Amino acid sequence: MLRKIRLTLAVLFFIAVTALFLDFTGTIHAWLGWTAKIQFLPALLVLNVGVIVALVLLTLLFGRIYCSVICPLGVMQDIVSWISGKRKKMKYRFSYSPERKWLRYGVLGVFIGNLIAGIGSFVAVLAPYSTYGRIASNLFAPLYRWGNNLLAYFAERADSYAFYETEVWMKGLPTFLIAILTFLIIGVLAWRNGRTYCNTICLVGTVLGFLSRFSLFRITIDESKCNRCGLCARKCKAACMDGKGHQVDYSRCVACMDCIGTCKHGAIGFRLRTKRKKGPMTEYTGQRTGSEQADNTRRSFLTATALVTATATLKAQEKKVDGGLAAIVDKKIPGRATPIVPPGAKSLRNVATHCTACQLCVSVCPNDVLRPSTDLKTLMQPEASYERGYCRPECTKCSEVCPAGAILKITVADKSAIQIGHAVWVKENCVPLTDGVDCGNCARHCPAGAIQMVPSDPDEDDSPRIPVVNTERCIGCGACENLCPARPFSAIYVEGHERHRII
Repeated sequence: MLRKIRLTLAVLFFIAVTALFLDFTGTIHAWLGWTAKIQFLPALLVLNVGVIVALVLLTLLFGRIYCSVICPLGVMQDIVSWISGKRKKMKYRFSYSPERKWLRYGVLGVFIGNLIAGIGSFVAVLAPYSTYGRIASNLFAPLYRWGNNLLAYFAERADSYAFYETEVWMKGLPTFLIAILTFLIIGVLAWRNGRTYCNTICLVGTVLGFLSRFSLFRITIDESKCNRCGLCARKCKAACMDGKGHQVDYSRCVACMDCIGTCKHGAIGFRLRTKRKKGPMTEYTGQRTGSEQADNTRRSFLTATALVTATATLKAQEKKVDGGLAAIVDKKIPGRATPIVPPGAKSLRNVATHCTACQLCVSVCPNDVLRPSTDLKTLMQPEASYERGYCRPECTKCSEVCPAGAILKITVADKSAIQIGHAVWVKENCVPLTDGVDCGNCARHCPAGAIQMVPSDPDEDDSPRIPVVNTERCIGCGACENLCPARPFSAIYVEGHERHRII
C-alpha cells in the first residue's frame, strides 16, 4: 500500500512539473506553479522559510521522501530504471555498495564554494530540479510542440480552431547540448544502476541524506524473520541495503518501498525508529555502538545543520517582418556591452546569484524574448534579445514563474516603470539615411514614447528624419530594435543595465 501511494504521488508531481515546461499557453502555471516553488534548492535560494522547514521536517519524519516523490529528476531516473527492469533477467539487478563519502561531500563542498563565489554556471549544472527543467524544455518540449502542430494541421483542415500552430526553435545551442549530455549520462546511470546519480553527485540528495539519518520512520529489517536471501539488496535501486548484514544506509535510502514488496517473509517494513535488540552494529551503516555512535551521529547532525544554514544565509531570434517581395534577411544579435535581464530581476548580480538555470522563464516567455546565456559566467541563465519579438509591457509571465528569486514577481504597472536598458541609435544602419526613405518604425511603436523623429539636418526641415532617444523615458523593452526594418543589424538596439532603476 505504501509503495502504491508513493508511486501515485510521484507520478502526479512528475506530470505537474513537466507540464510547466511544456505549456506554451501560460495557463498551467496558474494552477501548478507551486510545484516548482516547493523544490528544495529554489526554495533555499529564495529563502522560502516555510517550504524549507516543511521539507526538513518531512525528511526528519519519513526520510528522503522528497527525492522519491517531489524531485522530478529523481522520478525520471525511477522511470528509466523501471523500463530497464522490464527486461528479462533484470528484475533483481542491483547490489549493495558502501557509501562514497569523499565524492558526495566533495561535490557538495565544491557547490557551496561556487555559490559563495557567485559562479552561477557551475551551480546551474548541479541543481537537480534545474537539470530536469533543461531536459524537459530542450528535449521534451519540442516533441510536445511538434505533436501540437500536427494536431493543428489536421484541425485546420477540419475547419476547427481547437489547436493552433506554434514555432519550434532552438533557444541556445550550448544549453541544448548540455541537456542532451546530461540526459544521456543520468539515463545510462539509471538504466544500469538505478539511483547512482542521486547518491553520488546530487547535492540535494547529500544534504537530505544527512537529515534522513535521524528520520523517525524508516525501513527496518526484522532479523527474526529474515533468512538473508538478499533479494531486498538486489531490488534496492539506491544500493543502500545490505540484506545479509541486516543494515540500511539511511543517508542514501529514498524510501521507495520497493524492498517491502520484494521480501517474501515480511521481514522488511516502514516502521517507527527503534533500537536494535542484538548485534554489534547499529542501524547506521558502518557505525559502532556506544559513545562512537553518539559522537558520529552528533557530528553528522551538526554538519548537516551547518551546511544548510550556511547555504541559506548566503542567499538572503529572428522575426521576419518585410512587407515587400524582397528576400528577407535574418536579423543578427547586436554586440551588447551589458546583457539584458528581465524586469523584476533587479540586477545582473541578483540573477547570477539566484538563478539555477531551470529554463522555466525561457519556456513560458510568449514573445520569444528570453533565451539561455552563452557566457561562461552566466551559462544557461536567462537573457533578453529582440530578434524574434520584444518584451511587451503587459506581459509579466517570467516574474510569475521564477521559483528561485532570480526574477521577482511584478505587476504590469511596475513593469512600465522599470528600466532594464536603453535604446542606442546606430546611424550607419538607419533606413532614412541609407535608402533615402521615410521610416519612423521605432518612434511609432515605442510604448514609452521615448523616441522622436527629428530632421537629420537641423537647418533643413525636409531632410530625412532620424530617431532621437530620450534615455530617461526608455525602459529597454526592445520594440524599436525588433521592429526596425534594417537588416541584418537593426539601426537601433537596446543596451542593458547592470542594475535596473525605476523611472
